[in-house]
Amino acid sequence: MLSNLASVKVEISVVLGRSVIAMHQLLRMGRGAVIELNTCQDDPVLIMANDRPVAKGEILIHGDKIGVSVTEILRGYQ
Repeated sequence: MLSNLASVKVEISVVLGRSVIAMHQLLRMGRGAVIELNTCQDDPVLIMANDRPVAKGEILIHGDKIGVSVTEILRGYQ
């Protein structure tokens, strides 16, 4: 059974923040455009698995690498 699970692929994404902008603003954006998010640098991030929230975490920066440390498993995934 465990060998069957090992081959299952899961898409992991991390939500740093959200923003709502008008479509005309989005269409005018070019390379280097900055979108302001509704979050602060030290706010927790939301960790998603296949577009479902599964955990919260914090951003870690090591040199030129960025990672996420899991700080809390959300209810229903423990």
